[in-house]
Amino acid sequence: MSPPGRREDRPAGPRFGRRRLLSSLGAAGLVGLAGCTSLVDDGYDRNQAAFDPEIRPYDETYPVGDELTMFRRGTRRLGYFPEASVPDAVEVEWSAPINELGHTAAKSSPRPTPDGETLIVPDDTGRVHAFAPDGENRWTVRTGAGDSLGFHGTPTVVDGTAYVGGYDGAMYALDVETGEYVWKTTRWQLGGAIAIGSSPAYWDGVLYFVAEYNYPGMDPSGTMWALDAGTGRPLWYDDRPWGMPHPSPAIDPATERMIIGSNDGVCYCWEFPSLEFAWSFETGAEIKGTIPTYEGGAFVGSWDGHFRRLDLEDGSLEWSFETGAITMSNPGIDPDAGVVYVGSDDRNVHALDADSGERLWSRNVHGHVIGSLNVTPECVLVGSYDARLYCLEKDTGAVRWTVEGIGHATSEAVPHDGRIFYAERADLSGYWADDEETVVEEPGRVYGLRPA
Repeated sequence: MSPPGRREDRPAGPRFGRRRLLSSLGAAGLVGLAGCTSLVDDGYDRNQAAFDPEIRPYDETYPVGDELTMFRRGTRRLGYFPEASVPDAVEVEWSAPINELGHTAAKSSPRPTPDGETLIVPDDTGRVHAFAPDGENRWTVRTGAGDSLGFHGTPTVVDGTAYVGGYDGAMYALDVETGEYVWKTTRWQLGGAIAIGSSPAYWDGVLYFVAEYNYPGMDPSGTMWALDAGTGRPLWYDDRPWGMPHPSPAIDPATERMIIGSNDGVCYCWEFPSLEFAWSFETGAEIKGTIPTYEGGAFVGSWDGHFRRLDLEDGSLEWSFETGAITMSNPGIDPDAGVVYVGSDDRNVHALDADSGERLWSRNVHGHVIGSLNVTPECVLVGSYDARLYCLEKDTGAVRWTVEGIGHATSEAVPHDGRIFYAERADLSGYWADDEETVVEEPGRVYGLRPA
């Protein structure tokens, strides 16, 4: 791989084969297939109204209102919960078995519905569960994703519909009240996608996410999609990404940019909402974490052992912090303090000045950190490979409390109405050994915590 840095575009190489595949297998009416970008349907308005950052400050998710909730609390993917109160001590109020597979991606995060009355929880066996906040199971639906690796993305919930992508290559739209299908894409609608680990971003009736591909004779690759949220109809795609990407896209209101990372080690950035390609930046290894945006910057962790801030406008490098180990967590940002929190395989959570990259503190959490860090007015919530959820004091990194579970804690911990919800992997034996059978010692669980 060439030295890390900004790239104008990716080489075309053998990608014509996959572009032809998308053309032949995608929705009818593909137009403008030159290059890597295409409008699939004329229903996408490239001139739709963009953001107004003056009425959408950092302490509010987008869009303002009660009809939407999504992964990392909004399109900027900050993981910032300015109104959450975290108690001095917690206890497990309830838990339920969910995850059972050994796939090493982070697990889906519980997502409260906009009204707060229901918790939507996908799992890695292809089921989607609906719980009341007190743990009552309202419904469970088994989907076609159970034939592969289930779900690892987190639902976006809009107007009573939950949208989540599966490792069967389908995007699902489920009715929040009943779990019934509103719609489901076929594999061929998305050009033969084999997996969607990306949590969709939502803007003005459109879902944005990246899908994964791997066909004989083609390198592992990805495609960025825009789908009509009401029907599941593809509207636009860009097949630039390589390496089977699964981070979730971030959409930044102030700079009007949309950005993802990919397993090829490259950040891809588009103008938004026009979806004209803007720039790319190549790191030294895989990018598996979702990239938050703040004050004109994009914050990127890489398997090359560095955490970077890039200029969203042109993709130039603003600073780099060396963790010395694989860095794939989803960083959390406190926009009031101007601090970004990131975890790494070095077993630490690092608090960095968002403007300069200066380290403010580091805290050992005794295990790899590959999931999401969420930020409240006082604390940082983070799961660890040591099977514990940690609550760290935001200003010092001191441990306020921990909760011990069964498997690696890799979902985001979501504070909501006095409770905290998170999910974990199963406790497995033999999974990392080539000559042993994988045994589920105990399924992973979803937890509801309350003040002790």
